[in-house]
Formats: sequence, structure tokens, C-alpha cells
Amino acid sequence: MFKLNDIIRPNVLKMKPYSSARDEFKGAASVFLDANENNLGSLAGENYNRYPDPHQRKLKERIAEIKGVQPEQIFLGNGSDEAIDLLFRMVCRPGQDSMLHLPPTYGMYEVSAHLNDVTLEAVQLTPDYQMPVEEVLLQVKPTTKIIFVCSPNNPTGNLIEPDSIEDLLRSFNGLVVVDEAYIDFAQAPSWTTRLQEFPNLVVLQTFSKAWGMAGLRLGLAFASPEIIAVLDKIKPPYNINEATQELALQALERQEALQDMVEEIVQERELLMQALPTLATVEKVYPSDANFILVKVKDADGLYKSLLNKGIVVRNRSSVPGCSGCLRVTVGTLEENQELLKAIAAF
Repeated sequence: MFKLNDIIRPNVLKMKPYSSARDEFKGAASVFLDANENNLGSLAGENYNRYPDPHQRKLKERIAEIKGVQPEQIFLGNGSDEAIDLLFRMVCRPGQDSMLHLPPTYGMYEVSAHLNDVTLEAVQLTPDYQMPVEEVLLQVKPTTKIIFVCSPNNPTGNLIEPDSIEDLLRSFNGLVVVDEAYIDFAQAPSWTTRLQEFPNLVVLQTFSKAWGMAGLRLGLAFASPEIIAVLDKIKPPYNINEATQELALQALERQEALQDMVEEIVQERELLMQALPTLATVEKVYPSDANFILVKVKDADGLYKSLLNKGIVVRNRSSVPGCSGCLRVTVGTLEENQELLKAIAAF
């Protein structure tokens, strides 16, 4: 049975979080002389001379309404990368513990493991990019604290079978982190709908993709209130700046615009997936539930350089195990996609 305190690092259990000026005072006041801010104002604009809410209360309340969760189940980070790093710090003892991921997948899991001196274990996805659950469970060691599952997966684009993820959640007594950065483009329910069932489930999402806010760096983690409380305990006090909080609140009021953009991207994705296989150099187009497509071609390096010479930048994934000969293509505008198809046809 999963018990959070059994996997949290002992020093994290014992530590006291930093207490900021905004933590110590709660309420209304007219004169703030407690945080060593510049009381004359800000050269960057109104409101920015004051520290932001360290707990992002208004933003979490609005996200909770939209996502159907409680504010206490939400952690906000400087991109999803901050949540990934903090999860390592929360449960993995440097030089002792291990994590497991499923390549080909998002590279930051490996980077964070190395950064935190955590042993990296890997189980390759199947040829159709699904998770071999039995093999994963055989690979689990007593020191394995986290398993990362990216769904829809990057760079392959496909959803991981939900039954496989459920089997993992029921069988593994560590954290199962389901990274849903691209879930808005998929016809599937989010794992946030099942947080109550699985105390070891952490779901990552982001404002960088469907919401079009990559430049603001705002990531989300959803989990039990107990897990979120620990993440809040170990995060930097003011990790989400005031401008990001304000702009995110404005974006959350534009749900219809979000749906319009997602529908347009999905429509363009489907048109690309129909057109790409007709091109001579394209060998295979993999199914996608994301805003990008993995494409196997006859000469990945040559085509990549040819596209660069025409000012078109895609991602060459041919050196990634399991993606030999593949380019990852983000779905662009209608005009950009047409330009891409013409350039590939001319190669």
C-alpha cells in the first residue's frame, strides 16, 4: 500500500519551509513595511514593486473551477520543469534512489535525474510506442521512487493506453507521474479526473501548448493535497511572478478562444497526416494525439538540413532510440504547413 511518508526524503520531512513576509501577514493593511520592497513604485509598471502571492490563491481557485479539482490539489511551477525537479527533490535521495522512464520520451526527466544524482532506469516503449507494464514492474527496485509516463508522449505523439497506466498505479508504491502537456489536443479524459482513486498519482499539465503561453513559463501539477503540501513546502517562495499570474487569470476567461484554437490545430494536424504519406521521401506517419507529428523519412539528416536552408525548422529526432530516421513536426498555420509540404516534396 502506498504511504507518502515512506518515500519522502527524511530531511524533507523534517525541514521547515521558508516563511516569507507574505506568509507571516494575512489580512488588509494600508502601509506595507515588512518585505523590503520599493515603496516608491516600479519602473516596470503598476503593481510590480510588490511581491506576488506566494501561493497563487486567485489563480488556483480559477483553475480548480475549470479543471474540476480542489485548489489544494494544484501546484503551480515555473514551467512543468520546476515541478519535475521538485518531485525528484521530494522523494529521491541523491546517490541512493532511482527513477524510471519510458524512452523515447521527454528529455527533462533524464536531465533532472542526472542533476539530482538519481539513478536512471529505462524501459523502452513497444514498437507501437505503448508501455510494457509487466517489463516496467520487473525493472522496479526498492530504490525506485518515481516513474514518468508521458501521455500523449513526446516525441511520438500518441496516448499511452489508460489500462496500462492504471495497472502501474495499482502495482507501484512510488509516485506515478503522468505528463499531460499535450492532453488538450487528445480525445481522452485527463487523469486529473481520477486523483481521488490513486494517492500516488501526479498529473502534469502546462499553459505552454494549447493555451499559447510558452513565453510565460507556467506549469501545473495535480495530486493529493498531501503531495501538493510537500511541493509547496520545498518550492522557492515567489516562484510565479505577478505578471504571469495576472495574464494567466485573463487567459482563463477565454475558454471559447482556447477551444477554437485547439480545433484549428487538430484540423490542420489531420490535413498534414493525410498529405505527408503522399510524399515520396516519407516512409511512415505515426498517429498523433498532440500538436505535432512524428514522421519517418528516407533521409532524416538530409531533409532536416534541406528544410533549414529554406528557413523551416523542425526537430530531428533520428538519434533518439526508437525514432531512427524520424523528424518531429509541429503543426503550424495553414500557410506554414503548406510551405512545409512544398519543401518536403521538392527534396
